Amino acid sequence: MGIFAIRLPDIGEGVAEAELIEWHVKPGDIVKEDDILAAVMTDKAAVEVPSAAEGKVVELGGEIGQMLPVGSVLVRLEVDGAGNESEVQADTGKPAAPPAEPEPATAEAPVKPPAAAPVPRSNGTKPLASPSVRARAREEGVDLRQVPGTGPAGRISHADLDNWIASGGIQQGGVIRAQNTGIEEVRVIGMRRRIAEQMALAKQRIPHITIVEEVEMSALEDLREALNAKHAETRPKLTLLPFLIRAIVESVREQPGLNARFDDEAGVIHRHGGVHVGIATQTPQGLSVPVVQHAEAGSLWDNAAEIARLAEAAREGSIKRAELSGGTITITSLGPLGAIATTPIINYPEVAIVGINKMQIRPVWDGQQFQPRQMMNISCSFDHRVIDGWDAAVFVQKLKTLLETPAMLFVEG
Repeated sequence: MGIFAIRLPDIGEGVAEAELIEWHVKPGDIVKEDDILAAVMTDKAAVEVPSAAEGKVVELGGEIGQMLPVGSVLVRLEVDGAGNESEVQADTGKPAAPPAEPEPATAEAPVKPPAAAPVPRSNGTKPLASPSVRARAREEGVDLRQVPGTGPAGRISHADLDNWIASGGIQQGGVIRAQNTGIEEVRVIGMRRRIAEQMALAKQRIPHITIVEEVEMSALEDLREALNAKHAETRPKLTLLPFLIRAIVESVREQPGLNARFDDEAGVIHRHGGVHVGIATQTPQGLSVPVVQHAEAGSLWDNAAEIARLAEAAREGSIKRAELSGGTITITSLGPLGAIATTPIINYPEVAIVGINKMQIRPVWDGQQFQPRQMMNISCSFDHRVIDGWDAAVFVQKLKTLLETPAMLFVEG
């Protein structure tokens, strides 16, 4: 028997360290080659680290939330054969300690509840589950402390949640409700920590000015529905976003100062010729902003297909780091949950962001009477250090004109 050290691999150009955000194994577990050992977070995306060998886990190389340098030991395995113990000794200065044999479970002091017994966890005990499982549990009204997990260390999978729901585990009306005195401590790590840092940076360094404008959307919605009906079998479905991207491309052609990134430390504004539009996307791990590169060169359907591809990759966690960087202006939307107006936070170091709000039928005065019209507010925020209020207002009015008269989106020059 030998010890095999699995090290944190090089997971991207320029990445020197990564944050450990999730363990998929624990000491004593038997893993096979390519089994997922842990998930780490770089400055852009989460990455799962597979095992390079088969063996028994004898040591974990860090705690959740810890920053690990590339090349540091992530997991040590006890393997058949010699392993690579010389690496372990060089790294630690001493031979790897033999694994401790786990104490056998007894009836009086079980190691953990049997997987089939839905015994509630004690207050303050956090069940192990991925962010997507937690999100589903919240949607379904399931208390994960009640759900038995069949994964390593009692980890709850989607299958465990499905079984719990199918078995009638969700309590219906008529139950006796007791006081819940538990307090769950949630560490801000991984994607949530990245989001928190980015939002704090944007608000600390950028003096925002936000303009809200009302837009009449009837003509654009009629055009969108007609195009979708005509090309339903051959082209991607058009949402509002490709039209808005086209309107942004036309608007920044006249105001290139808004399609820019501001290096405030160097005091330099980088005005870009290409329009690289970030699309704020909600994922199980948190907010992500994939970028439609060179939107100015794509048709409505090209951009629609790229938006759909990037959104799916972001939600699955398979998006590449390069696809999450380089944006020059961002679109944000809460979809059907949107409100009448929002005050979007700029995606630093960009200088402008366009927010889409809820579309609804409202009464509009036409000069003689009120008429029902399909209306939507747009909320646009600007970096007031480099964008004057007048220029911001001109940009918003240009967007309004193009969205209310969508034929202008297809007029060259």
